[in-house]
Amino acid sequence: MESAVPARARAYVVCTALGAGLCLQPLPPAPAARWAVVLLSALYAGGERLARRRLAGTFHPLLLAGAFLLPPSAAALVALPGALLSPADRPVLLRRVWRAAQLTLGVWAAARVHRAFGGREAVAAADFPRVLVPAGAAVLVFCLVLGALDGGILVLAERVSVRRAWRGPFPRSLAPAAVHGLAGLMMAVLWRSPYGPVAALLVLLPMCVSGWVFAQYHRERAAHQATIRALVQAVDIKDAYTRGHSERVGQASMMIARELGMEDERAEVLRFAGILHDVGKLGVPTRLLRKDGPLTPEERRVIELHPEYGHEMVRGIGFLGEARSAILHHHERLDGSGYPYGLVGSQIPEFARVVAVADAFDAMTSTRSYSRARPVPAALEELRRCAGTQFDPAMVGALARALERRGWHPTVTADETPAPATHSPAPGLQPPVPGAGPLPSASGTHSP
Repeated sequence: MESAVPARARAYVVCTALGAGLCLQPLPPAPAARWAVVLLSALYAGGERLARRRLAGTFHPLLLAGAFLLPPSAAALVALPGALLSPADRPVLLRRVWRAAQLTLGVWAAARVHRAFGGREAVAAADFPRVLVPAGAAVLVFCLVLGALDGGILVLAERVSVRRAWRGPFPRSLAPAAVHGLAGLMMAVLWRSPYGPVAALLVLLPMCVSGWVFAQYHRERAAHQATIRALVQAVDIKDAYTRGHSERVGQASMMIARELGMEDERAEVLRFAGILHDVGKLGVPTRLLRKDGPLTPEERRVIELHPEYGHEMVRGIGFLGEARSAILHHHERLDGSGYPYGLVGSQIPEFARVVAVADAFDAMTSTRSYSRARPVPAALEELRRCAGTQFDPAMVGALARALERRGWHPTVTADETPAPATHSPAPGLQPPVPGAGPLPSASGTHSP
């Protein structure tokens, strides 16, 4: 619903749209320019729908070709039909207006810079390599405008920090924009050549092929994510006492990653590590996970094999990368008393140190049928007490800063109504298996 969008974000969109409207003045007077606007607009609208439905990403070469060929106000018109008619999530109207205004400003600024660097004359003369300088400057400005506007909406609508809002979108857009800029430049040069617009449009064919290949990669990645979701659901069904725990550990791991300044790609892999950290429980007999009584030493050793089981299960999922090390080592401790290999300090992989903190934090702040949730401040205090022996102090500090900024909302994960527990699970640790009995403090023996 549109009312769910904060008022300041709606005002920001309106101001951006008004600025875009000013960029459309004056309208192109020359018939040739109007004809080019109509053709490029129609192709962009069709290409954008194709790109969003069948390919991957957006269809910016036509926009940049317009910036290289047309006056700024005419180039800005090219984006309007495609943006206003493109599919959008709710609120549809607000998102379409935002997209149209954003692209209009970006193309207008790119066209202005391209003209200021003498790009129009260089394109008309097909003067290589001189055409590359104004085209490169125009692409850079195009990315800067889109990145700055995206950052503003993230700050206002989603309360993302200013540093993260402007650091993320711009670097990610440079590589694809450079490729689209080269394609747009080739289109502009061919358009001005004796071969004409028809030859220019042939440039789009290899772009469509590469987009299709990239889309196949995204579909394959989506299939991997569906596999991960199925594994997590299987764990939740088998160990009903910790239902929802995996998702929250993934969320807490992502919060720590952002505080540490990890790149988005690594942070996403770390989120998968948090989600899948207990997948090895699928290899543990269900009777042990649901045992109504203390575990024997032999039974505890069987449960402590679950990190190795989990590592073997995900070995073949290539894109998980570092996540596999977190699944294997998230029960290691800095003092070397953890399992399965008793690693010490920096021997423990970074992802495993993050997931260990996230796992323990959620265990303490979630209500189970065998333990009550602790308040967030109490859980953080326990994590700080165990920092340096069990947990990495840097990861504990990152989680504390993230929680101060965003907060945390623990949920009941057991099927049954929570009841007061005679004994809490080991402070600062993953909770004991139901019925396993009380455990010592976090500085002592740890639970599976």
